[in-house]
Amino acid sequence: MAKQNVSEQFVDILVRAGVKRLYGVVGDSLNPVVDAVRRNAAVDWIQVRHEETAAFAAGAEAQITGTLAACAGSCGPGNLHLINGLYDAHRSMAPVLALASHIPSSEIGLGYFQETHPELLFQECSHYNEMISNPQQMPRLLQTAIQHAIGRGGVSVVSMPGDIASRPAPEKSIEHALVTARPTVRPGDEDIEKLRRMVDEAKRVTLFCGSGTAGAHAEVMEFAERVKAPVGHALRGKEWIQYDNPYDVGMSGLLGYGAAYEATNECDLLILLGTDFPYNAFLPTDVKIVQVDVRPENLGRRSKLDLAIWGDVRETLRCLTPQVKVKTDRKFLDRMLKKHADALEGVVKAYTRKVEKHVPIHPEYVASVLDELADDDAVFTVDTGMCNVWAARYLTPNGKRRVIGSFSHGSMANALPQAIGAQFVDRNRQVVSMSGDGGFTMLMGDFLTLVQYDLPVKVVLFNNSALSMVELEMLVAGLPSFGTTNKNPDFAAVARAAGAYGVRVEKPKHLEGALKDAFKHKGPALVDVVTDPNALSIPPKISADMVTGFALSASKIVLDGGVGRMLQMARSNLRNVPRP
Repeated sequence: MAKQNVSEQFVDILVRAGVKRLYGVVGDSLNPVVDAVRRNAAVDWIQVRHEETAAFAAGAEAQITGTLAACAGSCGPGNLHLINGLYDAHRSMAPVLALASHIPSSEIGLGYFQETHPELLFQECSHYNEMISNPQQMPRLLQTAIQHAIGRGGVSVVSMPGDIASRPAPEKSIEHALVTARPTVRPGDEDIEKLRRMVDEAKRVTLFCGSGTAGAHAEVMEFAERVKAPVGHALRGKEWIQYDNPYDVGMSGLLGYGAAYEATNECDLLILLGTDFPYNAFLPTDVKIVQVDVRPENLGRRSKLDLAIWGDVRETLRCLTPQVKVKTDRKFLDRMLKKHADALEGVVKAYTRKVEKHVPIHPEYVASVLDELADDDAVFTVDTGMCNVWAARYLTPNGKRRVIGSFSHGSMANALPQAIGAQFVDRNRQVVSMSGDGGFTMLMGDFLTLVQYDLPVKVVLFNNSALSMVELEMLVAGLPSFGTTNKNPDFAAVARAAGAYGVRVEKPKHLEGALKDAFKHKGPALVDVVTDPNALSIPPKISADMVTGFALSASKIVLDGGVGRMLQMARSNLRNVPRP
């Protein structure tokens, strides 16, 4: 039996850790590892056109599966391209192992061609970031990196010089059982008792939920019923907590809607469940606040806390709920439900007026039709910018759908690469990329990856020929829009030229048919929808405190618009409100 080299041993350990694909671009120092992948039937090399796509795709795969995913870049410029997608994966707590291939070990520190220092460059976007300088290191170092990525939830980076990758592997390497799943974290009895007393003493309790409520929907609903609490959510909590929720009061933050802001600010006890919600101007300063989070470093960094609970949301509520007293007073809950329904009624009327005849097409209408036609278990990947708005307002979660975006890092161009990773997980599951024309064109080369692998991703392109969120940022800062206009081609024609299905939609009456045809197509498809660049509804008074990006305004609400089927749910929830 031929002796393994370091690359072969490296790939074998990844396979033992559950990695099924390695996303990247081949080249020089990375070639020995790619060749080892070629000869290993248990793992596939996924050739993308840009390493940033590789990192985004691996991050999306990790978020879909909850298991380790991997990407790789060659030395210098190659692995540098990984950094943006790795930042996103790390901030999304997606377990990703990144291989940053390196220049020859004898040349490190001497200004060699393409020399960079990955162990410095990736420090801020990783839990673990080390270089293999000796074959004897490799098994233990890689296993340590894997444990960090899975155990802490985020990115580990291993850099390895190409000459080390080609050397013989150690004959008796130390290999141990690998951790492949994170444990649950249960708070101590003393903390549970403190929280119980605070809940029992409070008259008006509100729950505000983030992505940490994944898998805890039933526990949150049971607790909300017991203490008669309105339940709001951040954007990353939407897919986990909004569906089948009779206590729903919407979303807070810049893209917020409904009564979530009022519910969080008019209670006397606010419980933050699994959220690192960054916009502290939307959080109250004059009520008691409890935060429950599995990451202790998140506790208290957004608001002053009266109690910090280190633990999983699900385990915390399982311990807490049976111990709290049942509240019978629904006045606060019912008032918030009524406010929520009233708020949605108003914005829906604004959205529905002549929308089916409006040219250019209202993007809200596109999102609403897309929500109706997409599969019940579809995966949506969402570009940063106005696509975030339409996804937040119109996509209806149901416990089976997934919505993935760069919600914490806020990068452009994330949707198409993330769709690639999501579709590789399951070719039979519908994956829809909600792409803006700005984000799509930034990494448009990887549309060819869809064609190369015949991935049936459906790209729904919101094409308004503008960077609309940036225009909004300029507007609220009192600046004229400048440098935000895109001169775009017929993207449907581009898609067809690349070998995919492509259709352009310029009139609302053609939209539904175009989406249905694209969804029926068995391969990759692009629907280029020409949308209204002026689809921004701004409050009558703009505050000087409004700042750029996904930042805040003293008026508390910057964007307004319809909210699709959420109104129907809000009306349904009102049936539980006693009539006077």
